[in-house]
Amino acid sequence: MLSKSGLASFRWKLAPAAGTYATDPRWSNHDIDPVPVAARVWGTGTFGKGPFNFIPRRASTSYWVSDMLAPPLWTTISTVMSLGFSAKEVVPITFFGFFICGIAVALNGRIAATYHVPFPVIARTSFGMWGCIPMIFIRSTVALMWTAISIVQAGGFLQNMVVAIWPRFANWNHLPKSSNLTSGEILLIIIYWFIQTIVSMLPISKLRWFFIFKTWLVTPAWFAMFLWGAVITKGEGVLIKGPDTVAPGQRAWAALQALNVIIGLFSSLAVNMPDFARFSKNEKAGLYQALLLPVIGTMGALSPIFVTAAYQKQHGEYQWYLPVVIGSFDSRAAKFFAGFAFLVATLGNQIAAGSFPFGNDISGIFPQYVNIRRAAVLMSIFCLVSNPWTIIANAIAVLSFLSGYSIFMGPLAGIMICDYYILSKCKLSVTNMYNPNGIYKYWHGWNYRAYVAFFVPVIPLLPGLAYSIKPESVHVSPGILHLYSFGWLFGLTSSMLIYYVLCKYISPVDFRLLDEPEYPPRTLEEERLREEQLGVGSDSDSAAEEGKEKGDVAVSVV
Repeated sequence: MLSKSGLASFRWKLAPAAGTYATDPRWSNHDIDPVPVAARVWGTGTFGKGPFNFIPRRASTSYWVSDMLAPPLWTTISTVMSLGFSAKEVVPITFFGFFICGIAVALNGRIAATYHVPFPVIARTSFGMWGCIPMIFIRSTVALMWTAISIVQAGGFLQNMVVAIWPRFANWNHLPKSSNLTSGEILLIIIYWFIQTIVSMLPISKLRWFFIFKTWLVTPAWFAMFLWGAVITKGEGVLIKGPDTVAPGQRAWAALQALNVIIGLFSSLAVNMPDFARFSKNEKAGLYQALLLPVIGTMGALSPIFVTAAYQKQHGEYQWYLPVVIGSFDSRAAKFFAGFAFLVATLGNQIAAGSFPFGNDISGIFPQYVNIRRAAVLMSIFCLVSNPWTIIANAIAVLSFLSGYSIFMGPLAGIMICDYYILSKCKLSVTNMYNPNGIYKYWHGWNYRAYVAFFVPVIPLLPGLAYSIKPESVHVSPGILHLYSFGWLFGLTSSMLIYYVLCKYISPVDFRLLDEPEYPPRTLEEERLREEQLGVGSDSDSAAEEGKEKGDVAVSVV
């Protein structure tokens, strides 16, 4: 319960951060300002301090191992296999899908590793100070939907644990079948919702030991599930060795569709990787992610393949939903600990890929009123009032969701890459990123060139999206469906080409091109000099220490 003093100290408007670059608080708060030098700790192979100093906690390898080995990867691989492919086709498709996406992740991440600002701020440079807001909203919707889906799955993992202790709980229900859930499932979803709401509201620097625990728990559990599936199947089965069931003449298009689904899993991260990469020591950190992501992702894909094949061998049917698979274990101990491991994996993934990016996004839209903590409250409210189980009810619905949002993420990523590397030649101004009347104002705060380049490839993909959601009521030509099957790649390449032609030849943007880049302070000495000029030295020092804690956790342990 809030005290009177707590209520009295609450303010709707957030106090401007010390040393802010913005002259108007509408464009800045502590969570979206450039990362202090002391907080830039993410490297490719440096080692952390403390009792776990033998673990490369600050290396991005730790991030990918922990973030990828989570239920979303399981769901994605299951969706690809539902198209009719066996492991022989899924493994190379997974590798190339993550490799392609990894290139975009590394390129956009390098922008933030150079200027140390999050995605919402970088988006201002290409879409304009006001024009970036709809794009930020589109990306934040992805985080909302994934978090809502994960709550349903986490409720299933919690049910695995409860049923392992009290088996009769599995039959507790007072709801009709049309509700799609039992009374027990709703109760456990609400319990988990309370847990994730409380955890997501904590400062991420307070969750260090949780993420360390998550890394040590989930990785062995994931590998144990793979071993169980390998022992049961002995490397045999249709899902593992084939033959596949893809319709004759449709193999190439089905492969493109599967590739698009794989890319879709991290297509949003290809846009908001700056939220994490801004904590990098320098622009070189994390460039090898184009190889790291497909290697870890492909190895992780083996577990859902073998486990699903093992379930089919034991029960005579395929089951893609992981809580159901775990619920079928005869050993109550295995059921409990597997459910616990994947519950922890889901909670950690929600924070790393859900509440933290969403918090950055909403902070970028309403920096005066919303920080990461307040955004976590908004996200939790959405997860409670939404209906996410309709999305994950079957593989077709999941495929529609995964492929659907990637048609927006591809053009968005393409415009950011083209703008930074080709047009701006890697030269940006950090001060103008927070100035509504600066060089990124464009036309009344909107860069119409970016919007043309965004919607031209998106519009022809919308009928395919509508068909994937309601195939019984939407009729489109086979050509549109084929185009939609590789929507992310089409959107990425088309938007880059269109944006370049518009900005270079039709409506040049020479007014915002710089001879020399303007970086935030790159050394402690530069930072102290700027603080002295602003007269905020003591406040900035404390902000840097707090940011260092965030950097240690946000980009290395998760």
